[in-house]
Amino acid sequence: MTITRIHSGGAFESKIGYCRAVIAGGFVHVAGTVAAGPDVPEGVVEQCASALDVVRTALAEAGCRFSDVVRVTYMLPDRSEFEPCWPLLAEAFGDNPPVATMIECGLIDPKYRIEIEVTAMLPGRE
Repeated sequence: MTITRIHSGGAFESKIGYCRAVIAGGFVHVAGTVAAGPDVPEGVVEQCASALDVVRTALAEAGCRFSDVVRVTYMLPDRSEFEPCWPLLAEAFGDNPPVATMIECGLIDPKYRIEIEVTAMLPGRE
């Protein structure tokens, strides 16, 4: 089995020792992803949009789209902030929603309000 690793150059990748995504066994596994860039927005909705952009880029590099996602996990330090993100998430996944889990937990830095992790199936692997 071939394994392909996708690096995005995010600050935590080299510090912790992981990559943004791994393609293996017909699936794309995208690591937990927070808002990107040096100026992380404060609001959870803005952070959600930024994280989705990073995930979208990783999926595209692997040859996938949000419609190929079969599982998503949302992690938030405050579960009451999840509902404001729902419209963005519904728009991203549209008519092809994956199974989903939301976990309330501490994130790597208190400035982060949401982390998103996905697994997608490579097209043509049904």
